[in-house]
Amino acid sequence: MAEKWTPNSWRAKPILQVPEYPDQAALADVENRLASYPPLVFAGEARALKQQLARVAEGEAFLLQGGDCAESFAEHHPDHIRDFFRAFLQMAVVLTFAASQPVIKVGRIAGQFAKPRSSNVEKKGDVELPSYRGDIINGIEFNEESRVPDPARLEQAYRQSAATLNLLRAFAQGGFANLDQVHQWMLGFISDSPQGHRYKELADRISESLAFMRACGVDSSTVPQMRSTDFFTSHEALLLGYEEALTRVDSTSGDWYATSGHMLWIGDRTRQPDHGHVEFFRGIKNPIGLKCGPSLTPEGLIELINQLNPENEPGRLTLICRFGSDKVFDHLPQLIRAVEREGKKVVWSCDPMHGNTITAGGYKTRPFERVLKEVEDFFSVHRAEGTHAGGIHIEMTGRDVTECTGGAHALTEEQLGDRYHTHCDPRLNANQALELAFLIAENLKKERAGKEPGIAVNG
Repeated sequence: MAEKWTPNSWRAKPILQVPEYPDQAALADVENRLASYPPLVFAGEARALKQQLARVAEGEAFLLQGGDCAESFAEHHPDHIRDFFRAFLQMAVVLTFAASQPVIKVGRIAGQFAKPRSSNVEKKGDVELPSYRGDIINGIEFNEESRVPDPARLEQAYRQSAATLNLLRAFAQGGFANLDQVHQWMLGFISDSPQGHRYKELADRISESLAFMRACGVDSSTVPQMRSTDFFTSHEALLLGYEEALTRVDSTSGDWYATSGHMLWIGDRTRQPDHGHVEFFRGIKNPIGLKCGPSLTPEGLIELINQLNPENEPGRLTLICRFGSDKVFDHLPQLIRAVEREGKKVVWSCDPMHGNTITAGGYKTRPFERVLKEVEDFFSVHRAEGTHAGGIHIEMTGRDVTECTGGAHALTEEQLGDRYHTHCDPRLNANQALELAFLIAENLKKERAGKEPGIAVNG
């Protein structure tokens, strides 16, 4: 019999990656105020996302999840949100056409503030300070005052999330997502890309399809779905005091929902089955994610699935795999076989970013070719196992940053310092993200062809 769950039952469990606040009374005051604030998202929206993810679990849709490594207070600007959303929509159009399936759009945005760290301290020269853990906790400036965890930052994160969500909803429903406009942006990318010829065939087919639909009277003026889209938010729920304060009972179902975002996930460093994060997640009814790294065994994965999705509900649990480009074949097949053997309903998603971080020229970076290889190996394994490669989870921005090397524009290590703006991990820029979408599209076409009767596809 499972222990009784409450929004604060996690507090009786061990927990990792949570900061020590020097003023516990101030922290409690902020959390109490947050508990009185309006929800950022609604239970009905989270249920809608879960229903859409259930289609991914059944092989009938594809999940595109992406956004910032760590949102910052200093760079919160409507232009940055707009540029991210524009790049994200372009990726979604390419993937939708290639898969001939709906693409479920989930951003790492409006809540992605806290970051787990491999070390509690950061050292520069002879000075050692507590690590930066994201703007919701402390400051990135390397001085003692900035690195003290500050409870006031929780309210600032809430306000920024609310403002970001407000703009995203306007973009998604107010005409910015018009399919014709998104297509024109995509054509601009192709004309500017050194590898544009590689993607032109797919782009031409999309253009022809849109022209055919217009000739049939199907366009944005007659079909609302062509000028708006569903868009959901997600983040790693690292700071459980913040999450608890925004966890509410849904008046229509009586269930508990975390209202800080539509989808939350547990990181690879905080998925211990007897710790606080798993305890919190098992009680909320949102769709949730679980990061799966090289240290996760098949037996450990099944134990976590049983805790987090005991009713085996499709769309409830997304397994976000992050192994590194040279380790996919060592780990993913055995995890898939264990899940299939136990009959578990999950979404399989690939995070090709976190296992492929290196240091070059004094900067953390991710070589584009390693990111692409992990994605290709992820698809290859699923084709071999007869399962659905259900999604992609990437750190990206709509801005022209220089944080990841490679891609069609061949960004070099020497160029990393030109526009290296991330507050934590390196992100794909807009061109690299869209290029990745075109390359994923090629894998989706292989997967689709393999499902058609009488067609054999080499993996």
